Amino acid sequence: FVDHRQRRLHRWQVPRCGRLLERPADVRLRCGAPTREQQRAVATATTQVVAHLHQHLLAKRGIGVVYGGGRLGLMGAVADGALAGGGEVIGVIPEALVGAEVAHKGCTELCVVSGMHERKARFTDLSDGFITIPGGVGTMDELWEAISWSQLGYHSKPVGVLNVAGFYDQLIAFNRHMIDVGFIRPQHAGIMIVDDNLDGLLDKMAAYVPHRTIFEMKAKDL
Repeated sequence: FVDHRQRRLHRWQVPRCGRLLERPADVRLRCGAPTREQQRAVATATTQVVAHLHQHLLAKRGIGVVYGGGRLGLMGAVADGALAGGGEVIGVIPEALVGAEVAHKGCTELCVVSGMHERKARFTDLSDGFITIPGGVGTMDELWEAISWSQLGYHSKPVGVLNVAGFYDQLIAFNRHMIDVGFIRPQHAGIMIVDDNLDGLLDKMAAYVPHRTIFEMKAKDL
């Protein structure tokens, strides 16, 4: 998951696949598509991060992008920035959104799927790690699913949260609260990887060591 030119590229793969991928790492970027006036402040800051993300960091580290396949809002900025930086962009989008004419036709590869369940499963299969930037309900759905699947053992890939302009301060505090009261086990407290700096987040994700999963535990440990 780190610079493949230095041959320190780590691989995280869904256990059921039973093999490691021999290709540059791809990161699943989770984000919203804000376009309304009241979202402008966070959207502006996030768009700046997205441009920096792709043009100066992901391409240099040899990391491709797997995302929701849209051309609007932050989704469109994600794809455009990555493509402008010479990166690979794989979009995964449901048929219904293609019909609504929001698909980004300039992606390196655009995968059209039947619905949201298949879309999220494809995200996990195609990605070597996950980064969440500001978004809404759909972004939260995907973030918590990635954390839940990691706890269980369906994947062992790093799950990062880029806390742009303090957007996720309360989410991070709530995650800490769930750990403190025991709803998240100590073994799983480090699944959510957080930083407000992109370089720092990518370095933390590259150093991530998979935890002991629920599937590996016995009843007495649960």
